[in-house]
Amino acid sequence: MAWLVLIKAVAASALALAAGAACGQGMSDPTRPPASAGPVQSGAATGGLVLQSVLIFPDARSAIISGEHVLLGQKIGGQRLVKVAETEVVLLHGAERRTLKLFPRADKRPAMATRSMENSKP
Repeated sequence: MAWLVLIKAVAASALALAAGAACGQGMSDPTRPPASAGPVQSGAATGGLVLQSVLIFPDARSAIISGEHVLLGQKIGGQRLVKVAETEVVLLHGAERRTLKLFPRADKRPAMATRSMENSKP
């Protein structure tokens, strides 16, 4: 009789551990950008260059483009980095301007007005 209670307890413990592991696998990193907003750009549209990060400091601006650190004014692939903004950079090749976006497929929308009204209620 005691062995039956022990077997039930072990089975219940194993079931609880399996359920906990299954729940943990479904969680995602909340700081990670949505999959649809990844920094993926077609090579044909951007000349093979992909904007991966922007670095903005009070005294300097730069970007990581296709794995290379490029300072404002420097060249990459024959194109000069002429503008670094929070979500995009502009490259210049002769008279041709090319804009690379950090999250080209991100759908930015203003916050809903009802949210701001809900937060202002006492």
